[in-house]
Amino acid sequence: MTAHPTLPAVTVLGLGAMGQALAGAFLNAGHPTTVWNRSPGKGEELVARGATRAATPAEAVRAGEVVVVCVLNYAAAHAILDQVTADDLDGRLLVNLTSDTPERAREAAASAAALGVDYLDGAVMVPVPMIGTPQALIFHSGARAAYEKYEGTLKALGGQSAYVGEDHGLAAVYDLSVLDFFWTAMHGLVHGFALAAKDGVRAAALVPYLKANVALLESVVEGTAADVDAGTYPGGLDNLAMEAEGIEHIVHAAEHRGLDAAALRGVLTAARRAVDLGHGADTWTSTIEGIRSPA
Repeated sequence: MTAHPTLPAVTVLGLGAMGQALAGAFLNAGHPTTVWNRSPGKGEELVARGATRAATPAEAVRAGEVVVVCVLNYAAAHAILDQVTADDLDGRLLVNLTSDTPERAREAAASAAALGVDYLDGAVMVPVPMIGTPQALIFHSGARAAYEKYEGTLKALGGQSAYVGEDHGLAAVYDLSVLDFFWTAMHGLVHGFALAAKDGVRAAALVPYLKANVALLESVVEGTAADVDAGTYPGGLDNLAMEAEGIEHIVHAAEHRGLDAAALRGVLTAARRAVDLGHGADTWTSTIEGIRSPA
């Protein structure tokens, strides 16, 4: 892809699978793109497509107006940026897409502020093959003006690029919250398959019923969020005390079949705690009170 001279030049530091995808998306969008990786042997395909390979992080940073870091963790990001001076970063936007905790994101933002550098923290919410597609979601947080100035550039990485607030830790908050739901749901999916398999039921036989349950879950997300924000959990056709009894049956069945039921026991514990706090007649959403009040 030929670089477009009117588009901001970008730099990508870190050429793991995700870093290479990010650099490739910038190239596809026509951005002059410079790349750097700590170890040699990566990025040849990007260079063949028109990217420039820098010899050092400082050289790479100086080549870009927008500098994107995407490495294993914040320690690796710091090790790279320690080789770069404030003068190298002057006038540039630093975008850190290395996922970590909100606390580390805020610490990184403070370090950038001490250098006088515009900084956005971010979190990539899609697998490598989706980078650069209209459906790809990437959260960004930090100075709104910096995001808005380069929103078009950042949307080259994903059409669903989302700005979530001035607090640099918010991208990580959104990331962890969405993934909290995703991995808990994925555990429930395979745990349900494991439970059925103990009695000779193949996973494929459950698929239509699980898909129906997913649709049911989708239908209650908005209402559950409204109840959480309002702090009200009106019981109606069901109540938490009844639901907790049903979960206990699943736990007993799973353990009787020799399965690890630790996650389910955690669900049951939170529900029982919410009941003890007076929410037995409330809807399932009131388990959030049990989650908020760990023993």
